[in-house]
Amino acid sequence: MVDYEIKVEENSKRNEKYIEGFEKWLIEKGLVSKTIRKHLSNVNLYINDYLNYYDVIKAEDGIDDIYSFIDGWFIRKCLWASKNSIKEMIASLKKFYQYMSENNYVSIEDYKDMCIFIKDSMDDFFETLDDFDNGTYYDIF
Repeated sequence: MVDYEIKVEENSKRNEKYIEGFEKWLIEKGLVSKTIRKHLSNVNLYINDYLNYYDVIKAEDGIDDIYSFIDGWFIRKCLWASKNSIKEMIASLKKFYQYMSENNYVSIEDYKDMCIFIKDSMDDFFETLDDFDNGTYYDIF
């Protein structure tokens, strides 16, 4: 195996503990199984696909990469990207990093900053989605 592939495999293995803990946390919060599955799927896409796509980034370090994920990769790579799926993805990532902060994997301050930043960026995400959908996304570059 190439060194990169080994790192991806190791990172994905590390992420299993976060996914398992997150699932238990969601169950304790009383969420229904359909909602839990959606959150787990969204978080898995982020931490195991996106954070391993360009480089290998640990989930606890990925809190700073959410903007580039939503505003670029998710909209370009996920054909189901829509305003609703962006909102769902953001809700999942907020819950995941809330779990991560409550368990001291990320700081509470970083989690709060992420929430504010995402809230302030929603119009940007939707504008990028509209540009991509109407074919003007690549005209920006």
